[in-house]
Amino acid sequence: MCGIVGLYLKDQRLAPELGAHLEAMLVKMSDRGPDSAGFAVYGSPKQGAVKLTLRSDAAEPDFEALAARLGEEVTLAARGNHAVVTLPRSALPRVEAILAAEPDLVVASRGERVEIYRDVGLPPAVAKRFDLSAMGGSHGIGHTRMATESAVTVDGAHPFSTGDDQCLVHNGSLSNHNDLRRRLAHAGMSVRTENDSEVAAAYLSWRMAQGETLGGALERSLDDLDGFYTFVVGTGRGFGVLRDPIACKPAVLAETEAWVAFGSEYQALTDLPGIEQARVWEPKPATPYFWER
Repeated sequence: MCGIVGLYLKDQRLAPELGAHLEAMLVKMSDRGPDSAGFAVYGSPKQGAVKLTLRSDAAEPDFEALAARLGEEVTLAARGNHAVVTLPRSALPRVEAILAAEPDLVVASRGERVEIYRDVGLPPAVAKRFDLSAMGGSHGIGHTRMATESAVTVDGAHPFSTGDDQCLVHNGSLSNHNDLRRRLAHAGMSVRTENDSEVAAAYLSWRMAQGETLGGALERSLDDLDGFYTFVVGTGRGFGVLRDPIACKPAVLAETEAWVAFGSEYQALTDLPGIEQARVWEPKPATPYFWER
């Protein structure tokens, strides 16, 4: 099941409204994924800085004490059980060493632009928990999960991020993810959870680390990934969509002069401004679509 959405703003005057539109899209996919939800939002970079999105699994996260340990050159903004740490890139090795020693902390994302939030619960509650409607940015993707193959946990929620400013949401299932996991480990790629979607994310990060464009990595995945899937992939420059050659999972794209949007169902798109004039179509099987700056 699961529901996935994506929104790419071509008209940056809409940037302050990104979170509000993405929340409306995500909430409309609640019936497809009522057990957990998550989203990635891409904002403006800060010169020479990198952002880490942290998730705490502690019953009562003490982000104030963590901020003191990280030092004055680091800023920390908490949102519920998540926090975004912004720091000079030169401080990254020191800060990552401190975070690695914290047993209750997970680094959900790293990059100049991306922030990722995810949690268990109904999608409207998750969106409200992190105040998604107040977030601005250039583009974002989201996911609502129905756990059919594993327990309902935060680790199972999407998006998955396995490279700087890269993340993926997925509707479907991969049949060769265990073999691919071993191949990626041999290539030095770390896959933290048992979710096959994280394997797909790591595969694309690995391809792009070798110099592939997003479109090229999606093309290569058609040969290397077996199963049925629809991917929406975010990068610092934009986002892409890919369906497997059979394309049994539903998918809808829409485009205007102001934005491009994706939804597992058309109802995810109905509140977007100008949807009445949008070009709406079903993405073709085995055909990568991507929009980048």
